Amino acid sequence: MEGVDKERVQRIVYEMSKGSKYFESEKRKEAFIQQKVENLRAQREKLTDKDIAHFQEIADKKIVELEASRDLTKVWLHSDMDAFYAAVETLEDPSLKGKALAVGSLSMICTASYEARKFGVRAAMPGFIACKLCPDLVFVPPKFEKYTYYSELTRKIFQKYDPDFIATSLDEAYLNITDTCVKRGISGEEVADELRKAIFEEAGLTCSAGVAPNRMLAKVCSDINKPNGQFILTNDRKAVMTFISSLPIRKVGGIGKVTEQVLRDVLGISTCEDMLQKGSLLCALFSPCSTDFFLSVGLGLGGTETPRCRSRKSISSERTFSATGDESFLFQKLADLAENLSKDMQKESLCGRTLTLKLKTATFEGKRFANVENSTGSLMNDRHVMLEGELKFSTGDSNCFSNDGYSNVPYEPDIMTESNQLMQPANNSGTKEYGTYSFDDACPTESRTTTMEKFKRGSNSAEDKAVLSCCHKPLVWVDDYICSVCGIELPPSFIAERQEHFDYHLAQMLQEEETVNNRSQLDQRESFSQKGKKNVDSRKKHKSSPKEDKHIPIDAFFIKSKKNM
Repeated sequence: MEGVDKERVQRIVYEMSKGSKYFESEKRKEAFIQQKVENLRAQREKLTDKDIAHFQEIADKKIVELEASRDLTKVWLHSDMDAFYAAVETLEDPSLKGKALAVGSLSMICTASYEARKFGVRAAMPGFIACKLCPDLVFVPPKFEKYTYYSELTRKIFQKYDPDFIATSLDEAYLNITDTCVKRGISGEEVADELRKAIFEEAGLTCSAGVAPNRMLAKVCSDINKPNGQFILTNDRKAVMTFISSLPIRKVGGIGKVTEQVLRDVLGISTCEDMLQKGSLLCALFSPCSTDFFLSVGLGLGGTETPRCRSRKSISSERTFSATGDESFLFQKLADLAENLSKDMQKESLCGRTLTLKLKTATFEGKRFANVENSTGSLMNDRHVMLEGELKFSTGDSNCFSNDGYSNVPYEPDIMTESNQLMQPANNSGTKEYGTYSFDDACPTESRTTTMEKFKRGSNSAEDKAVLSCCHKPLVWVDDYICSVCGIELPPSFIAERQEHFDYHLAQMLQEEETVNNRSQLDQRESFSQKGKKNVDSRKKHKSSPKEDKHIPIDAFFIKSKKNM
């Protein structure tokens, strides 16, 4: 956005979207984020000098441990194609060269050429707003088969430098060029220059590159001299710390708009160096996982080893279409999505454990429903039930999930996802993540209060021990700070937060118990079904008339015992 009149862009975007459903949705999200900021500010105010000193010791210890893990022996290169989709379209149609070009439609833009970006046009922007910013904007529909072809051309070149390169998208990749530099006796700068020239000669496209001691820094470096440029960060600790000290936190992958706003408004953090200076507050207010990530950013640390086993965490299929209330259309879309997802899973030889249905309404409110399934038939059946229940719910039917087996289907609005991502940014530290779980989804209403009280009292009675039998450790606060179950630290002044933490572990415990019970019931049903089938088969052998073949004797469904013989 350098060289762009940001005030003009913001004014036009505001005027074009004001009063729309999208605008109202963004206002709700902003209100939610602001509430998150206020809550963290309140927690910060509760911290005493003793608390801050305690967490400063923890931060100092973490920094020492992280610093000991610094690896300056690797050379990583991050390649990022320049306005990839738009560049491919221009290459195929030279008449588009020099014009403000957007790949997409009036509904949404996939990417924009650099000529269009000068007007403030960017990816993920509605096309009608882009037209207001740039009246001469030319639209081209996306052609992903074409983009995949050119992406394969670039990947063949990447393989020459690193057979195990990591492709994060069609136009981005990480390459470990350490061996190439050592074997050929050349620098990372020479490899980057050579690779960029090879891509241009082979595909006719330009790319930008960044070279650094780890992947996190390499990605940041590739964005510095865009387009068609490169930036090299030497493998020297002093050079890394100098580079990272003034780097805005938003430049780092894993820190988006929401996290940036929270860190800035709550702790006054705007640069990576601020992360280290506010280490005690980060330890006090954020999870260990988040804290490790933030401190790693402040030290300029990132991944240096190539992941040998990159297991896929999820696979999905989704479509966007105009607002509609036509149930037959929605169920047909559902069938198409289930079929596409099933085929994709078969191609990848994958089997999922959790099926999630994601819906977005015309007011841009997102809803998610999840259930544990894995078969192709179940994909369609379960999605059909979940969608039908949501349609009934939208029309005011309060009993929409009463008899379909989904009364405890977890529901999570998309707006909550931002909060979860905020507290758990992606990282490579291997630290255990602590998520959130809704207690209301974990157990029936009538059993919550009594069970919770037993859990919180920490009593040594036989009854309470039975309730806590599935816990690996009793939940107490070691040294008045550390949770004995998960190791997270909360100061004594955080009374409400500690209460919520108790509830989280209780919900986790009840969920595990419920899962075990459900599996046990399922096993019993399967066993009964198999025995019933065997009895039916044996009965068929003794049938005396064709008429009897139409029916199964009632006693075939019951297990015989000696008492009944």
